[in-house]
Amino acid sequence: MKKSSNLHMTTDEFREQGHKVIDWIADYYENIEDYPVLSQVQPGDIRSKFPNKAPNKGRTHEEILSDMNQIMPGITHWQSPNFYAFFPCATSGPAILGDLISTGLGINGMNWATSPACTEIETHVLDWLVDMMALPQKFKSNSTGGGVLQDTASSSSLVALIAAREKVSNGEINQNGCKGDLTVYTSIQAHSSIEKAVRIAGIGKNNMRLVDVDDTFAMDTNHLKILIETDITNGLTPAYVCATVGTTSSTALDPLSEIGSICREFGIWFHVDAAMAGPAALCPEYRFIHDGIELADSYTFNPHKWMLTNFDCSVFYVADRSALINAMSVLPEYLKNKATESGAVYDLRDWGIPLGRRFRALKLWNVINYYGVEGLQTFIREHMDNTQTLRSWIESDERFEIMAKTPLTLICFRHKNGDAFTQELLNQINESGKAYMTHTKLNDQYVIRFSVGQSTTTLNHLKSTWDLIVRIVEEMEKI
Repeated sequence: MKKSSNLHMTTDEFREQGHKVIDWIADYYENIEDYPVLSQVQPGDIRSKFPNKAPNKGRTHEEILSDMNQIMPGITHWQSPNFYAFFPCATSGPAILGDLISTGLGINGMNWATSPACTEIETHVLDWLVDMMALPQKFKSNSTGGGVLQDTASSSSLVALIAAREKVSNGEINQNGCKGDLTVYTSIQAHSSIEKAVRIAGIGKNNMRLVDVDDTFAMDTNHLKILIETDITNGLTPAYVCATVGTTSSTALDPLSEIGSICREFGIWFHVDAAMAGPAALCPEYRFIHDGIELADSYTFNPHKWMLTNFDCSVFYVADRSALINAMSVLPEYLKNKATESGAVYDLRDWGIPLGRRFRALKLWNVINYYGVEGLQTFIREHMDNTQTLRSWIESDERFEIMAKTPLTLICFRHKNGDAFTQELLNQINESGKAYMTHTKLNDQYVIRFSVGQSTTTLNHLKSTWDLIVRIVEEMEKI
């Protein structure tokens, strides 16, 4: 197709090329299992395929789309049913289409006034989720708290920390900066984003306390209390405790009730990070993961992990929105408007770090409406059941040992021949292109993480992957 003489793509051209892009994406999903799950390229391979300078004259969209043939070898296929690394980023057709509409609208929902629907749909769908997951009613918009969409749980935890910082300092730190007397607590198994939040918020890494864990890798609350009391004795001010529901290494579940009670005793902000695990609470039988959540001051989980909503989409709730807004609000003259001054609306720019806000809620809205609560429950239950079947296969093979409990959909296992053997096994799994897994260390031992959760992963995929692991081990044992 010849490029239009117009500077911009016409609506007719956009329609034609848009159909081609949708067809390309659909073809990609139909053939995704033909690609090696983990990209096999070397550093610099992709850049070497393209000119060093940008084109002087514009190219046709067909030419640009054809570049994907050169780009695809550098893609690690997160949506492959054989992707078992990290945690899933499970997407779906409805989510992609919702995101497309959002992109097409091209709005900035920084204030209610700049696009009322952006704020109201976001607020509405997050109120839905409170009921869908049986979360505390204090997280609803008609209570003292409310919910907002952040990009990732990293941002959610940072925003919660800033709110906690300002609450405990009565707004002093926003005015004059940190004095180095605040302390933060999380377990040694917590996500790395907590340390990053501590750095960004000006608390300082040296004021971050890493709490020991028990034999299930969950936070040791006795140690937590000792650390808090020691800091108070030394003239420091405990400001923030982050508990994890589903740690990255092993999906350990911190004891929320015990941690929350300690936070209440000492007047400390209690944040709960359930980034991956949260969607399990869509099913009543798995809501035990949230036992004690009623004590939380803030809570986050990621629909972009295990709820069929494409990246990025992180749900963040607070019990007291005034604490958040007081910490985050900056109102220059050019943002003032009649709706804001009325006090009748939420301006979600005051609930996060960036001023500009995408219409993220549309993809989540699409997913919930398309699948319904029952469909989402079926999705979660199938993964939970399939994971237990996979665990039984591993347990039945005496060459392997499982290194942690499996409360959700992550299995941590290793070969009994030790670290070097297990590491080489993982290397060969990933180099095969048939599957992709990652590792961690538990009790200082090298462990393979087998994470189940991609949108189209079935029991057949798990069986094929387990058979692959067994074949590789048998070949390694011959050497």
